[in-house]
Amino acid sequence: MNNQKSLVIIPTYNEKDNIEEIIDRVFHLQKDFDILVVDDNSPDNTANIVKKLKDEKYPQGLFLLNRPNKEGLGKAYIDGFKWALQRNYDYIFEMDADFSHPPHKLVDLLNVLQNNEADISVGSRYLKGRINVVNWDLKRILLSYFASMYVRMITGIPVKDTTAGFVGYKKEVLQNFNFDNIEFVGYAFQIEMKYKAWKKGFKIKEIPIIFTDRIRGKSKMHGGIISEAAWGVIKMRFSKNI
Repeated sequence: MNNQKSLVIIPTYNEKDNIEEIIDRVFHLQKDFDILVVDDNSPDNTANIVKKLKDEKYPQGLFLLNRPNKEGLGKAYIDGFKWALQRNYDYIFEMDADFSHPPHKLVDLLNVLQNNEADISVGSRYLKGRINVVNWDLKRILLSYFASMYVRMITGIPVKDTTAGFVGYKKEVLQNFNFDNIEFVGYAFQIEMKYKAWKKGFKIKEIPIIFTDRIRGKSKMHGGIISEAAWGVIKMRFSKNI
């Protein structure tokens, strides 16, 4: 087990206020994780901060993937997944740069995979009837909660937090995907990955987290993302493209 490698993929666009601290927090966990920052040509020079950290503090475990354009969260993660698989990482994690996902919970997500409790581990806001979200207004909480309920109703997937973006995968899961068949680029990407993995027979386990809305920087959520998810779920449910 000591030879197994874990990678945290952090997609960024204008995250200069958060990126150094989130990297420091991950590298100070009790388990070893490498980090791949996938930056979409941030105008605020997020990538330069990562380069400096790699040169001066973390030459071994920190990596940067520069993408020329902002193409959406899904595209960024797919490029990160391909990068990880080419380098034979055993466990691959998705995490936001803005501290909405608590870095220390990476250890719990990894333990689920290493102990073979599941093939995919999900940091969930909505377990046991609770809504563990901090700094969201009521409208956003209800929108997110009922969106996940809507996805479960349409697809039958046994996951409470279907839109969660704090996720760990065994490499075997990602090796089973044809990434060219992934249709969604926004937050519906997270739903599609979980749904298709479940349909392929992989086991998903959720662990509770407290989701804290970003304090620094600007949210990337907008109406088009919600529309993509609402209509996309119905399309996905009846697609034969698994």
